[in-house]
Amino acid sequence: MATFLSSLGRLALRRRGVTLLLWLLIFGGMGFAASSAPPPPADTFSMPGTQSQEAFDLLTKKFPDARADGSSARVVVRAPEGQKITDAGQRTEVGRLVAELGTSSPQVVTATDPYKTSAVSISKDGTTAYTVVTYKVPALKVSDKAHDALDAAVEKARKAGLTVEAGGDAVKVDQTMGGTGEKVGILVSAIVLVLTFGSMIAAGMPLITALIGVGIGISGITALGSTLGLSGTTSTLAMMIGLAVGIDYALFIVSRFRAERIEGRTPEEAAGRAVGTAGSAVVFAGLTVIVALAGLAVVGVPMLTKMGLAAAGTVAVAVLVAITLVPALLGFASVKVMARKGRLQYAVKPLSERRQRKAAKHASKSTKGGRPNLGARWASYVLRHPVAVLLVGAVGLGTVAVPAASLELGLPGEGSMSTKTTQRKAYDMLSQSFGPGFNGPLTVTVQANGAKAAGDKVGAALRTTDGVASVSPATANKADDTAILNVIPKTGPTEHKTEQLVHQLRSATSGLERGTASRILVTGQTAMFIDFSQTLDDALLPYLGLVVGLAFLLLMVVFRSLLVPLKAALGFLLSVTAALGAVVAIFQWGWLADVLGIEQTGPIMSTMPIFMIGVVFGLAMDYEVFLVSRMRESYVHGARPAEAVVDGFRHGGRVVAAAAVIMTSVFSGFIMEDNDFIKMIGFALAIAVLFDAFIVRMALVPALFALLGRSAWWLPKWLDRILPRVDVEGEKLDQHATAPAPHSPRERALVG
Repeated sequence: MATFLSSLGRLALRRRGVTLLLWLLIFGGMGFAASSAPPPPADTFSMPGTQSQEAFDLLTKKFPDARADGSSARVVVRAPEGQKITDAGQRTEVGRLVAELGTSSPQVVTATDPYKTSAVSISKDGTTAYTVVTYKVPALKVSDKAHDALDAAVEKARKAGLTVEAGGDAVKVDQTMGGTGEKVGILVSAIVLVLTFGSMIAAGMPLITALIGVGIGISGITALGSTLGLSGTTSTLAMMIGLAVGIDYALFIVSRFRAERIEGRTPEEAAGRAVGTAGSAVVFAGLTVIVALAGLAVVGVPMLTKMGLAAAGTVAVAVLVAITLVPALLGFASVKVMARKGRLQYAVKPLSERRQRKAAKHASKSTKGGRPNLGARWASYVLRHPVAVLLVGAVGLGTVAVPAASLELGLPGEGSMSTKTTQRKAYDMLSQSFGPGFNGPLTVTVQANGAKAAGDKVGAALRTTDGVASVSPATANKADDTAILNVIPKTGPTEHKTEQLVHQLRSATSGLERGTASRILVTGQTAMFIDFSQTLDDALLPYLGLVVGLAFLLLMVVFRSLLVPLKAALGFLLSVTAALGAVVAIFQWGWLADVLGIEQTGPIMSTMPIFMIGVVFGLAMDYEVFLVSRMRESYVHGARPAEAVVDGFRHGGRVVAAAAVIMTSVFSGFIMEDNDFIKMIGFALAIAVLFDAFIVRMALVPALFALLGRSAWWLPKWLDRILPRVDVEGEKLDQHATAPAPHSPRERALVG
């Protein structure tokens, strides 16, 4: 592996013009393909095998005129204080609003008149009413013109004295990202890169190559969207993790290139060794990430499967960019990529043998004979106090992880939006005037011969169920073989009692089915959210087992050890569990909610643990592979176990810390967004990266190496014969390469 990648790196640098041109052609070609591709399909949310999906499919088949593919907006109207919405003057204004909404856009099918549809459209106190505006198209295809027309009609009614707010999937949601927080995160990333490398060229290269890789990946997803059924949101995870690993992979190779140049090697030799060693680590780190993302298929939700595979493809592109485009760009800036201080010593053609020895001697004095850098000093400290560091780190993370035992999963809705949004205001108005369950109605389907009569019997039975506020009369289709009823719970859609009610209704239907000779199903948005959360909850452990198991095998091949991949997997589980515990404490229990500006606590978003595992696992394995591969490289070249740990931190500690700070700053930018669930994602990813990089990889890993000694690299002989040899540490790169220079007396004293 190392030999092949080294040759690839040398070739990319020698043919840097051709390599750069090829990548630019790929980038431009994918961009052209994306721009000329048909529009991606609308988001389709399906969960095969669940009762909610079965009922939804039945409704689509039996009620074809209901336009299940359309969207709607629910406009809530409240009369001025002291007046009724049923007063003559208010009826006139509401009538004007309804008329304008019905003709506001060609995409509108109809707007219901609350005074003609049913008494349910007007609150019992007579102060509030609502109208439902139905559109011909899905929410993502509602035009800007239609959105503007809706906003204009609402604003006109407000000027007439009414309180008017709008909710529903057809209402435009402000999803603009890149606010102040994100800009600060990007600025911090740039500063960290500059401080790490001391060169603007070296700092910009990881950002540029990562953006090229993500651009190719996202363009590919867009180009194949209509063919493979990839919606516009499929690229969300691909963009997030593609950018993250793209920066990391380029950062690792640029850092190794600079280290090889400091040792006195020519640009071509440095590129070969950088891609052969750090590039090998990048390839295997990328494989572990691809395993984690492709593993989303075990969840059984098509949307997540597509997102995972699309993100895995983007990661594969990031790996290829790192091992080909990065060395090519380094060939264009082999001198300027070095730190400004002392740059002139590299501004020559191939160094003579004498100058190579002189440069290597100078580098040895500056990095080994002199004062050890911060990474080496920290590793030496941990090696002297392994038990204390291990206990403090493990107990600390374990304590933070305790709240994770109380994790409750749910999905976001309008009730979780900022109180400044019109959707949240409409949600609150409906809850106040019609009851909390009005925002989360359940739909019961009754399939039978004579469905109307059977539906009425089912409705009469459901009205007596504890937790049910009301049940609508049964509505049958033209064939009278399927009827639907709307059930309004007494509690809100995200409350635990509503979930219990759904399970209770489903349990009660078995007896009702025998009594009415029918097939009864419970669905609706609330029920689908509950089923989705349950599906993800059931899939969490199998997904973890698959990801950790396959990653264990990959890392065992890379490091030829049983204990190294085992501690890597256990450390990842510890950091993710601690991050989940912190999320539960803040977003579910409300600790520090005021500090972060969280307006409402509640269940944790169902998709967050799965996404967090995929993203954090990828970054954690990046840090593990890069840091430990340097230790392994030093160990196989003759260093003692303790010296190998110090070597790994001296060369890789600063780079891993920089990568972690960059990712933390980028993810932290999401915390400043208005939406609480976006805050949650940003906080979860930021805190998980901090825990994993600085506590697990930078503290627990060297502490365990200190305690295990040589046994950390133990592998049974029979297993050693079976496993393929991939030479990640680069033993075969240069048969004449010298072993790492011995540690200085001071460092030997530090490591004991």
